Amino acid sequence: MNTNLISALGAGDASTRLKAALAAGTDRDPALAEALVERSGTEPDFFVRDMLTWALTRLPADVTVPRLLAELRSANAQARSQALHTLSKVGDARAWPAVTPSLLRDADDEVARSAWRAAVVLVPEGREGDLAGELATQLGRGDRELRLSLSRALVALGEAAEPVLRTAAASGDPEVAAHAAATERLLRDPDAAFELAVDSARRIVALGGKEPDADR
Repeated sequence: MNTNLISALGAGDASTRLKAALAAGTDRDPALAEALVERSGTEPDFFVRDMLTWALTRLPADVTVPRLLAELRSANAQARSQALHTLSKVGDARAWPAVTPSLLRDADDEVARSAWRAAVVLVPEGREGDLAGELATQLGRGDRELRLSLSRALVALGEAAEPVLRTAAASGDPEVAAHAAATERLLRDPDAAFELAVDSARRIVALGGKEPDADR
């Protein structure tokens, strides 16, 4: 094991940590997996975290996946979020059962966002409708960016998301209804501007489900 490299992963200088993560991915030494996973849970720099994820994807899945799955039970939100993000990049189907409803509904927005993305990548064929139903429980949650992340996850599920979005668009909660309607529009037109879709959906909800007149 390269102890100097492991030490560099915890250096005070971000550029040193970035170079260490790059070296770890280049070396592809499975013995570094534990140190890379552990550092992912505490690394403050986005670019270093991204390089840590890349390094982990370069290692054998048999080595990394069990360690990443263990991180999903961590009390540390960043550890859970980064593990989910890395699992989505590894793409190993064995991780699917670990993407539980509790993670998809995690109180920490970044964990939930990472769980949505991982779930869409890992969902087995035929289970897309079940996943869409679970994701739909989070409609109306958070700020614009979080809602856009959820909409993108639902759009990625394609036709499987349509029934739950239609149901949610009729919700008595105006925020849920508007978010669902905006997501339906994105599903039909992925290039549509999300903000405009939300604003339009809110107007429709306010008008009792009727399209506003063109001259308004």
